[in-house]
Amino acid sequence: MIFDSDVLICFFRGDAGAARLIDSQPVRRISIVSLMELFQGARSKKEMAELRRFFRDNSFQVVPVDEPISYAAAGLMEDHALGDGLPVSDALIAATALQAGDTLATGNVRHFRRVRGIQLKQFRPAVR
Repeated sequence: MIFDSDVLICFFRGDAGAARLIDSQPVRRISIVSLMELFQGARSKKEMAELRRFFRDNSFQVVPVDEPISYAAAGLMEDHALGDGLPVSDALIAATALQAGDTLATGNVRHFRRVRGIQLKQFRPAVR
């Protein structure tokens, strides 16, 4: 399963459902784009190092953006940017899931639901 950054943000904020979802997956992946989004939200170098350590210690594979992902994302932008407002980051994450043939776990299903062929696992954070 590929995890969108929103699921991981919920996990880091203590959401038990996010923890269960992550723990239930024998194969855990994250797009490098989601990792960069998490780095962008970090408040210090220490937090960035903690993120890296978490992904390493929990056997996450960080999937780089390669040529096939780039072209698939460009196609998604062509199909969805004007009508659906698909941002570049989400196009890259969706293309990563499509190229891997893997399910994308996200709380933002509406960002991805018009992408043909994508497998989505909707995540709903706990209400606080």
